Amino acid sequence: MKASFLPNFARLVALAAGAALSLLALDAAGQTTPAKPLKPVTIALGTQVVNVTYPWLTLPIALGYWKDEGYDVRIVTTAGSLQGIQQMVAGGVDFAQVNSTGLIQANVDNDVAVRGLMGTGVIDWGIGVPQDSAIKSVTDLKGKKIGIFSLGTGGMPLLKGYLRANGINPDTDVQIIATGAGAPALEAMKSDRVQALMFWGSALTGFENAGTKMRVLFDPAWRALPDFTFATMQKTIDTDPAMVEAISRGAAKATLFAQTNPECTRKIHWKYFPSTKPTGADEATLARWDLALLQTQLETMSAAQAMNGGKLIGAMSPAAYGRMQDQMVKDGLVKRTVAPESMLYLKPGFVEAINNFDHKAVVDAAKACKGV
Repeated sequence: MKASFLPNFARLVALAAGAALSLLALDAAGQTTPAKPLKPVTIALGTQVVNVTYPWLTLPIALGYWKDEGYDVRIVTTAGSLQGIQQMVAGGVDFAQVNSTGLIQANVDNDVAVRGLMGTGVIDWGIGVPQDSAIKSVTDLKGKKIGIFSLGTGGMPLLKGYLRANGINPDTDVQIIATGAGAPALEAMKSDRVQALMFWGSALTGFENAGTKMRVLFDPAWRALPDFTFATMQKTIDTDPAMVEAISRGAAKATLFAQTNPECTRKIHWKYFPSTKPTGADEATLARWDLALLQTQLETMSAAQAMNGGKLIGAMSPAAYGRMQDQMVKDGLVKRTVAPESMLYLKPGFVEAINNFDHKAVVDAAKACKGV
């Protein structure tokens, strides 16, 4: 049976459209309301743990980048890329951070006009098992239970394709269980409710921060393929291209800031989003843990930038997304292909426009880290 990332898509979108968003909104603490009305914008992020690892989405709120452009931006959490795409289709959110698998399947399998705006990561997912586990290779997962954030996350197609490519039927030879993220997922493995955890790179780093040394299994080909992609609907692009450009530019500025000074980024995140600060250890240990999480995320962001040309923040390579699509065909996740260019917003001058800001001013501000 073909693995489908968007099952019963039309029905789910109808449900999403008819219900109020029951999502956790993330707003910066201590922000004042400006005199001039700002246009509200909502971004869906497929996680329930909005920690320091999303600087391109949280820093623009804290540093006022989007307010300077005329927008009042909120981040809302969802259970994964699937739900983010559903909310965009239903009109509940304007943008979503999605996995490349979700972007591709939405376009290929469902003819949903989701468009990638910025490449923000390569595939850094892996299957973590305790270091002393008897599971040494992917073939040892047969008959085991594997935990994952949610059954609607973009990691599901990756996991199923990886298992299938190694002779394991993901529908009958293993049991895949939604565990949520963070402590509940780790506890599921510690209690042997699951024997492995399929998660993105910073989440795996978080498990190790919590004291669980892990062996990580993954397909080496993943590290040269695009994953995290900032996206919107073609309808949004057509309706308000200026907003799309401004929001993307704010994300690009924040990316440069975070790359310049990760420790300052960590401090800003704690100051402006205190409810997301980790607990359970002394201040220095918590800071070290969060910095490790951020460094893992910055590595995949830098890898994406290099893969997509290395010059402009957020640039997307159609060839890279084409390789991802081909990999999905090989893994049986999609049966046909479309032109990779059709899934990406590649209007001439767009990526240059979102990089059209004072880079030196951002770098200087990051290095100074004043007011934190």
